[in-house]
Amino acid sequence: MPEHDRPVEDMRLLVQSIRDYAIFMLDPRGRIASWNAGAELIKGYTAEEIIGTHFSVFYPPDAVAAGKPAMELEVAAAEGRWEEEGWRVRKDGTRFWASVVITALYDGHGDLRGFGKVTRDLTERRSMARALDERGMLLAHLVQAQERERRRIASDVHDDTIQSMIAVGMRLRLLEDSLPEEYAAAVRGLDAAVDGAVVRLRDLAFQLRPPGDGLVEGLTGYLEQMMTGVTWELSHDLDGEPPAETAITVFRVCQEALTNVRKHAKAATVTVELASLGLGVQVRVRDDGVGLAAHDGHDKQAGHFGLIEMRERAEMAGGWWAIRGEPGMGTTVEFWVPAVAREQAHRLGRA
Repeated sequence: MPEHDRPVEDMRLLVQSIRDYAIFMLDPRGRIASWNAGAELIKGYTAEEIIGTHFSVFYPPDAVAAGKPAMELEVAAAEGRWEEEGWRVRKDGTRFWASVVITALYDGHGDLRGFGKVTRDLTERRSMARALDERGMLLAHLVQAQERERRRIASDVHDDTIQSMIAVGMRLRLLEDSLPEEYAAAVRGLDAAVDGAVVRLRDLAFQLRPPGDGLVEGLTGYLEQMMTGVTWELSHDLDGEPPAETAITVFRVCQEALTNVRKHAKAATVTVELASLGLGVQVRVRDDGVGLAAHDGHDKQAGHFGLIEMRERAEMAGGWWAIRGEPGMGTTVEFWVPAVAREQAHRLGRA
């Protein structure tokens, strides 16, 4: 073989040996002129069976009837390239989801010599993407269902249980006025217990139902109500209000992190930072308290459960979660969750 022909032969051998991609040539009318090992593996035809056949054999009947194969060659010839994802058909009649690129090939005089066609089987990737999308939709429905149930319980507690206990307290105070002091003292104790229970129930109802409309307003309301005795700061650099399921996930993870600060950290200050990052929301909750090791030592079982819940919420939403801190140096909870509407994410994935 002449030395100047060796690079051409090497390239031919490379193309022929590739198995992950179907790579073959078409003549100007769309008939198959070459065939590699990947084409045989993906489409099921041997070179002897398929060379000389029109490439429309790989398309579903409805696409052939609509003139799609011819249209693709026309566009490739006019614009130099055609690219898409779509259904194709194997020799045995089964369909697969393919990434297809058709490139027009011209000689030195500008005459069309044919087309190069590269096809990749994306069926497995598409199935995984659909499964992830379905998982995300299920997560969104679960989050929404959980929040509806939380709001229902909060409403029942506020409108029924708390009101009933307030009525009991009023009756006890009326009874107290008509009793001798030796019995009135016992009634006052009962009244104080009822008042304490009402306070705890109001706190429960508040935690079940995020205050305000929107993520920032809800977190601000929570910090104002719950972080008494701690200096707090909330900063955000959000491009806009995230989707509802994202906002709920962020709020609930922050709520758990702030509960840990309030109960265990012995912190003087806490900061919450929200920022749009990489089609998602990144959050940091930082305190100047006793640090991570001390958190683990105080009420370890409850704290451990809270850490697991935060991590699971973030990861179920398709994000990540981390915690770090040194004894006496405070603790930082950091997490990221996606914040792109699923329709938009699907379009971005196909762009």
